[in-house]
Amino acid sequence: MASDQDLVVETVRDILSSHEPFALTADTAWDAGLWADLAEAGLTGVGLPEEAGGSGGELADAVAVVRTLAAGAGAVPVAEQLLAAGPALLAADLDLPDPAEPLTLAIAGAVHAEPSDDGDGPGRWTLTGTATDVAWAGVARHVAVLAQPPEGIEGAVLALVDAEELATSDARNLAGEPRGSLVLGGTAASGALLTAAQAGEVRARYALARAVQLAAALEQVLAWTVQYAGERHQFGRPLGRFQAVQMELAEMAGEVTAVTALVDAAVQTLDRDEDVVLAAAAAKVRAGAAVEVVARLAHQVHGAIGFTQEHRLHHLTRRLWSWRDEAGSELTWSQVLGVGLLAQGGDGLWPALTRVV
Repeated sequence: MASDQDLVVETVRDILSSHEPFALTADTAWDAGLWADLAEAGLTGVGLPEEAGGSGGELADAVAVVRTLAAGAGAVPVAEQLLAAGPALLAADLDLPDPAEPLTLAIAGAVHAEPSDDGDGPGRWTLTGTATDVAWAGVARHVAVLAQPPEGIEGAVLALVDAEELATSDARNLAGEPRGSLVLGGTAASGALLTAAQAGEVRARYALARAVQLAAALEQVLAWTVQYAGERHQFGRPLGRFQAVQMELAEMAGEVTAVTALVDAAVQTLDRDEDVVLAAAAAKVRAGAAVEVVARLAHQVHGAIGFTQEHRLHHLTRRLWSWRDEAGSELTWSQVLGVGLLAQGGDGLWPALTRVV
């Protein structure tokens, strides 16, 4: 008997089957048709509580949606909405926008927040500055902005901004996904003051969202490569019969298995409502490190055909190379991981290591 999660995955796959991946260009910033079908099916609110306007379900259901879309190269901001921005707003007791309207997250170190005196009551802030490298800038209707607090106050301010009125630059990542800047020139928004620990969790959730996407894409690239090695014949036998190719496939499989294990462990940590920062850091670092090996060997096994625009491989390898550096690079999260583990002290180091890696 199929579980609820299986039914969610099957529904996402059915919708994806009518939306073939396409190369994003200046004229196609996202797959609006795919988003509309997902929203109509209630899948853009999965894992967000019904009483807050979401579709209900568990964290595992939201992760399943994100994984399926990542493996299918779906060009929509679902990971940002379900795993990062949406939960961050709810944790801060802020209103969740309509899940049918795209929502993203901006980790905006250059944006400063000051209490607003616009007369609309407490919880209002004025945001000034430019948020750079914002995923789906120009596409998302709403942006949860993690901004610098007023001088002398620790932590951060999380504010919900209507992006329709903001000036947006048209930058893209290697996969063509929008990663522009948003100019906040005294923008008024509802928001909440977060502690440093709460702000750290928002950043960690975003990193974990990218790690979930990376794990799914890595798994799919491995599956495609194994399939190709079994179908492509060279010198009278399948490529997969050559020892050198078998070794490359085994190396890829080892990398993917390690990434999947760490990402699953981080998701379980989050599901248990435990401190997710170190687990997310470990997952993001390991996933990023695997990209270099898996993408390189996948293209090596596929040969020249894997580099053509018509072949499906580039839809995921270009995303892998892009997502690796987003939501914090390996260096950034390695530093977080190192500092966090050392802070456990000599007696706590080994238990902490076994929890996160």
